[in-house]
Amino acid sequence: MLDADELPDRTGAERLKSLVDDLVSRPESADLRERVRSLLPVLHELRAVGKALLPEDADLSGRDRILKYLQRYPLTVIEGDELLLISGIGDWARRVRELRVQRGWAIFSGVTFKEMAADAPYVAKELATALNVDPATLRTDHYVLMSTERDREAADRWHLLNSIRKLKRVSVKERILRYLRENVGQPVTSEELRYLAGNASDWPRRTRELRTVDGWPVFTSMQGRPDLAIGTYVLDEDRQAPPHDRRVKDEVRIQVLERDGYACTACGWTRKQARPDDPRKRLEPHHLIEHAKKGSNEADNLTTLCNVDHDRVHAGRLENIDGRWRAVEH
Repeated sequence: MLDADELPDRTGAERLKSLVDDLVSRPESADLRERVRSLLPVLHELRAVGKALLPEDADLSGRDRILKYLQRYPLTVIEGDELLLISGIGDWARRVRELRVQRGWAIFSGVTFKEMAADAPYVAKELATALNVDPATLRTDHYVLMSTERDREAADRWHLLNSIRKLKRVSVKERILRYLRENVGQPVTSEELRYLAGNASDWPRRTRELRTVDGWPVFTSMQGRPDLAIGTYVLDEDRQAPPHDRRVKDEVRIQVLERDGYACTACGWTRKQARPDDPRKRLEPHHLIEHAKKGSNEADNLTTLCNVDHDRVHAGRLENIDGRWRAVEH
């Protein structure tokens, strides 16, 4: 049996063909270990051919070749076997994790998408549209580069993640909340929250409950923050909403936002107008008829307000008369 480095100097395809022909010609009665070992040159040659597919990057490490490949196909589902071939290394999965954790690249795994989609139909629809694939069909060894921009603060956040993840007798939801409160106003990824939850599959539901049950302003691209990347969460402010503005279903929240054009119905503000020195940070659903007066959580009893105008309403400085907002004189 020839070793890979003893093969004649021919093209990768020719060398592979020669190796396969040699395998076919071997008797089936050959020793099992001999048959297994005869496959090794094929494996080595396949890796060499894969590495040669990026000739301009031949001197790069396996990790950097993985990144180059993913950058060529952002928002595309890439199979692990592709990364094995293009990197030419056996520990490619570890290198993917290094790119995510140490280098700050938003590389999501298929299992993360599946858990997100299983939590809510609207999430599954959003993912299917963005990735052009049914998220229910994704596997653990599927990967997607969600952004071509590197997050340079990711490494510091992963240190924090590890410290919170190790806390004893702390629920998944409490861990997620602690982490979000440490990163107020800063987007964090689904991969971070999944890791924080100890890979518990209910992390999307617990994150959603922080908003819909507990009243924390946790937003995604579909809940009033269309500027966020898919699969990214942000705690806009370190405070809870009043009890009467909680428990609005996400499906209804999205319906109201879409109906109102993702704009405040009082002042017309949208996220596109957001500025660092502007106190307006987000859009929130407001009950036209309060819970105390038997107002429902349905779309026809809700309107979209920016957080500033929402506060003004509850402070009695802004009111709605026959569908029009006006300031209240004191």
